[in-house]
Amino acid sequence: MRSSRPHIAILVANLPAERDRRVIRESLALEANGYDVTIIAPRGDRNLKILPGSRGARLRPYPVFVYGSGVLSFAVEFAWSFLCIAVRLIGEILRGRAHAVQVCNPPDVYWPLALLVRALGRPWVFDHHDLCPEIYATRSGGSPNRLVFRLLTMMEWLTLRSASAVFATNESFREIAVRRGVPPEKVTVVRNGPAAGEIRPSAPTPTSGEHRIVYLGVLGPQDNVEGAVLAADELTRRRSRRDWRLLIAGDGESMPVLRKLVADLGLGDVVEFTGWLESRAVDELLRTATVAIQPDEPTRMNELSTMAKTVEYLARGVPVVAVDLIETRRSAGDAAVYVSHGTPEEFADAIGDLLDDAPRRARMAEIGRNRFADQLAWEHQTVAYIDVWHRLLAGHPRPTTDESRIGQPPAVTGGSPSRVAPGTSVPEPRR
Repeated sequence: MRSSRPHIAILVANLPAERDRRVIRESLALEANGYDVTIIAPRGDRNLKILPGSRGARLRPYPVFVYGSGVLSFAVEFAWSFLCIAVRLIGEILRGRAHAVQVCNPPDVYWPLALLVRALGRPWVFDHHDLCPEIYATRSGGSPNRLVFRLLTMMEWLTLRSASAVFATNESFREIAVRRGVPPEKVTVVRNGPAAGEIRPSAPTPTSGEHRIVYLGVLGPQDNVEGAVLAADELTRRRSRRDWRLLIAGDGESMPVLRKLVADLGLGDVVEFTGWLESRAVDELLRTATVAIQPDEPTRMNELSTMAKTVEYLARGVPVVAVDLIETRRSAGDAAVYVSHGTPEEFADAIGDLLDDAPRRARMAEIGRNRFADQLAWEHQTVAYIDVWHRLLAGHPRPTTDESRIGQPPAVTGGSPSRVAPGTSVPEPRR
């Protein structure tokens, strides 16, 4: 029997649905507020038919046979993804579902489907995860091919302008959308970050006798995790190797380079790779952390991006050391120590000072937890997110809210990170 509830199709191109933390949280929020959800995304776990932790969010996965590593192979991969997503989306529409569609970038190539869906009188919402032109410029060493950069900018413009509404992950993304010509009233900020329900209520419990410095997230070229390793190397020259340890939690295309760097520098006794962690393991790790590092360099992309890893740090009261970036400061405030350029020497100085100053760490921890509870927790973002859907689908019967599920944490938040293409970026660990 066909459900009478409004139905939303979510399109994801660069990550299996069960591994995309933002999409998991959005899906659970929609379900908690009476909507049905179908997610069309690359295939991950072949045994999954329903999104883990959901009431019944359907997965419509598609196979990926080509994985991009250069411009041409990425073009082939995304062309295949476009075809698979288009076929499955049209199938959902013909079956009487997909009363509205949410598309998540990267890449910014799905605007032709937006024109089709809107021609049918259905809302099309763009969930702006990444700044594709800026990421391409970063990955090109600051000297991007002008033609490719202009093409990516045009695709971003078309994606933004063809949407009924835009979800921006921070104020900088919102400003970009408005500059691209999107009316301000159509752009809503919905930040990334965990739900309060994912965080155990008691204070973190650092291990005795050993300070833990933590990096959490994707290990990609634009994440500059090498900077964290070099900071650890510098730290070995300033203090005993016996009272601290750097734990790198995550995975990605830079892992081989990072392992070699650790071996070449002889840091195997102070640097540990944990691999990619799921939600509970992330919580356990961060609860034993003394300091967290955000090594992202001061590029335009990073200036405008909110690092989801930083919100994870703040939620557990872990003091942060980071480069002084616009959106990082907006998120962390005085819960972070900021360095100017992100050199190994700057990071080592800041981290060393914090390791030796427990009262300061305690003050920063309290500020971080308060910022999370008062502003950044997913529960705050859900309100704005659901209000947009209620407005766009006002013509449908108002869904019944399931109060028991509002703010419930996702059951699965781990998995392998996405690959990163020219003009694209990683999903959750950033914006």
